[in-house]
Amino acid sequence: MVLVVDAQVAGISGDMLLSALVNMGANKSKIIEGILMSENFFKGSKIQNIDFEKTMKHGTEATKLILDIKEEQHERKGIEVQDCILQTSDQIGLSDKAKIFAKESIKSLIRAESKIHGVPIESVHFHEASSTDTVIDVIGSAIALDDLRLFSEDVISTPAAVGGGTLSFSHGITSNPASAILEIFRNSNIIIVGGQTREELTTPTGASLLVNLATQCSEFYPPMKIKSIGYGAGSKDFEGFPNVLKIVRGELVHQFEQDTVQIIETNVDDVSGEVIGQMIDKLISMGAKDVTVAPAITKKSRPTNLVSVICDSSNLNDMINTIVSETGTLGVRVRASNRRIVPRAIVSVPITIHGKSFTVQCKMAKNDNAIKNFKVEADNVKMISESLGISFRDANALIIAEVKQKMHLK
Repeated sequence: MVLVVDAQVAGISGDMLLSALVNMGANKSKIIEGILMSENFFKGSKIQNIDFEKTMKHGTEATKLILDIKEEQHERKGIEVQDCILQTSDQIGLSDKAKIFAKESIKSLIRAESKIHGVPIESVHFHEASSTDTVIDVIGSAIALDDLRLFSEDVISTPAAVGGGTLSFSHGITSNPASAILEIFRNSNIIIVGGQTREELTTPTGASLLVNLATQCSEFYPPMKIKSIGYGAGSKDFEGFPNVLKIVRGELVHQFEQDTVQIIETNVDDVSGEVIGQMIDKLISMGAKDVTVAPAITKKSRPTNLVSVICDSSNLNDMINTIVSETGTLGVRVRASNRRIVPRAIVSVPITIHGKSFTVQCKMAKNDNAIKNFKVEADNVKMISESLGISFRDANALIIAEVKQKMHLK
């Protein structure tokens, strides 16, 4: 089973995620009961009313969180909020995975504020949003995810819309997305996009929950049979689109894994083979998944080389800088591409050839829980061929035969 968090249009906030989970079928009474228990660990805040109700957002029916909070203390230390969440998690008996999710979500938020303001974690204060709102969103979402047994499933996020324009906050005016959003998403797997409005779409709490829930990000849904859908409404109304977070639960229809990679392309027509070779070596050493160079003909029948590089979003800029500096190209083309990948694993296999013992690394590809094919790492083949004084091709054939015997493969 897989859960898709679809935040590509309206972004994500804590109350939107919680409401979407309730809409999907999470036990509303259980969530409210657990949230109310947090008052025991959060003095100075009183939840006078909490409920979930249906609402219409630009033609889409969704569930909305209804809150009435009496706050005697409007500014709290982040560590107080964290302690409340941890104590409430223990009190209500969340699963270990739910406790970790709640703990890491609030820590992501606090670390971001600490980094931005240059203060120790112990000194972080929450200014912009009610501290009680944060507790409700984190605890409520943890309870709902636990209730729906979603912590045992793969969670995929679409790129998250963050909006644009400017924001007013306690320190003045800043561009949107705010620094807290950027810091939370930094070094995560989540891709961000602007969206359809010059307002905030993704909140810091929503971002913190998302980065600790989703294990991967994809522009496309995986092939799946839809089982259930949840729609969570935000508090704002926008022209042209519903302010709704959509979550979709389904059953994958194949055993392929899915990810999104970046593809960089450029044409080079005035560099030598040695330069191209140096570029390939550098890109591979930097973590490129693959580098392809193919001959082509461009304008005015000019011969050229088409360079194509596959890499992750995390090292995209480094790859571009290397291509530009090594080849002198004046520009590159970049696009995201969705991949379907046969599950694979690197397995160490001990073998004996010509009376000598070796251990080789094999990339095993599985489909339908069975090993379909494998490939021995080229460096291992080279090492054995040199050790035995035989050709690379002969060494590879002997290794393959030994691995098949060891792994009982046909």
